[in-house]
Amino acid sequence: MLTCFIRYEIDPFGHAAFAEYARNWGQAIPRCGADLIGYFAPHEGSATTAYGLYNIASLAAYEAYRARLRDDPAGRANYEFARRERFIRREDRTFLRLASTPHAPLVRP
Repeated sequence: MLTCFIRYEIDPFGHAAFAEYARNWGQAIPRCGADLIGYFAPHEGSATTAYGLYNIASLAAYEAYRARLRDDPAGRANYEFARRERFIRREDRTFLRLASTPHAPLVRP
């Protein structure tokens, strides 16, 4: 299992547009075959850094997922929305594997 970690640099005045973009992916990404962890928008600190995370079985599965996402009407519309509104200044994608397992049970004070 891999986690796709996307770091976005967004326009500091584009928070509402990014939130709409994130909600749209909340529907399209799972439908196209990735396990969406979530999209995270700035709250405190940097006004220009946001993240998106999802799990995918492998890089081969990622390629198939991306093809389905490109063909998905909502996916195409969301790509066009981001291109038209220009609230994303930069996007960096990294694939990570979980290295800290097994995790201990959570202890609540």
